[in-house]
Amino acid sequence: MHEVHGDYEKARLPLIATANEYVSPSVILDSLAIDSVSEMKLVNVLGKPTWQIMYSPTGHEHHHPIVKLADAQTGRLRTPLSKEEAIQVAQNGYAGKGKMTQVEYLTKASAHHEYRAQPLPAYAVTFGDERKTIVYVSTELGTIQKYRNRPWRQFDFLWMLHAMDYSSRDNISNWILKAFSIFSLVTVVSGFTLFFVSRRRKS
Repeated sequence: MHEVHGDYEKARLPLIATANEYVSPSVILDSLAIDSVSEMKLVNVLGKPTWQIMYSPTGHEHHHPIVKLADAQTGRLRTPLSKEEAIQVAQNGYAGKGKMTQVEYLTKASAHHEYRAQPLPAYAVTFGDERKTIVYVSTELGTIQKYRNRPWRQFDFLWMLHAMDYSSRDNISNWILKAFSIFSLVTVVSGFTLFFVSRRRKS
């Protein structure tokens, strides 16, 4: 699974120093004029401690949350990552030896895409190593979300066959799998039934 998850390609990012002086999160929240947040994390964005704030406007709690980034030392809000910044984030988080070969901006991903069900928009930064590694960086979150490589793609294809979910690949409660499970159960039960029936006839 280390190969599948691309753990060998993940660079260790520098830790956030506790000696720094940080702006209180309440100051940033007051500037946003929001009552509540769904999540708030202190993350490293291009070497700078940054508050990653996710919230939903009042009355829209079930919608996709809004994401804001704020410098943790100044309290200033910052814009989503630019293309150049996303490339830098990907390169900082990549420990492999391949050189960058392609950059793609994603605003949508199908159910079969390797970056499915992940935060968008995002940049897909491809590196020319033996494993065909792609690093996905969320522009709004400012951080790497996924590493994808050839072993992961092979695993994903085999998992699709195993789970029998040919639409989203992640639903293990689909009707095809249930039907085959019931068919297998019926087959086993009928096999045992025939075994005992045949033994009684022979005796």
